[in-house]
Amino acid sequence: MPSLHTRPVTKRQADLFINEHHRHHGYAHLAIFSVGAFIGDRLVGVAQCGRPNARHLCDGYTIEVKRLCTTGEPNVCSYLYSKCARIARELGYRHIVTYIYDIEPGTSLLAAGWSKEADTPAKSWDRPKRPRPTCVSLPLVPKQRYGRTL
Repeated sequence: MPSLHTRPVTKRQADLFINEHHRHHGYAHLAIFSVGAFIGDRLVGVAQCGRPNARHLCDGYTIEVKRLCTTGEPNVCSYLYSKCARIARELGYRHIVTYIYDIEPGTSLLAAGWSKEADTPAKSWDRPKRPRPTCVSLPLVPKQRYGRTL
């Protein structure tokens, strides 16, 4: 069996893959880079990284894995988390973060050398002085933030 390897993917390729395979989100709108995991010539996973949503993390040295999506092959998630961290470090970032639902165990992140940094409450981005439409397809659930110093 061919081994797992990475290749660059365009934002469009990553968007199409995520729209087809991700279980609860669509693609990330403002991705800085996308990377694909392949077995042979078959795309089995993608990750998209971009500017953190949390304003207090927007220091110019932190990047967020916005989407990570696979077809279910073993070890692809931890492989992509590791590759994202390596690429981000090469681009000059010092810290990388991502969020997962509070009911998810974070096994792939721990295997990739990340650690849990915080629990975040379920909340909407909508505020009285900053109204934003609530997307009904995205559940408001507590999340966990995992991170890694690069």
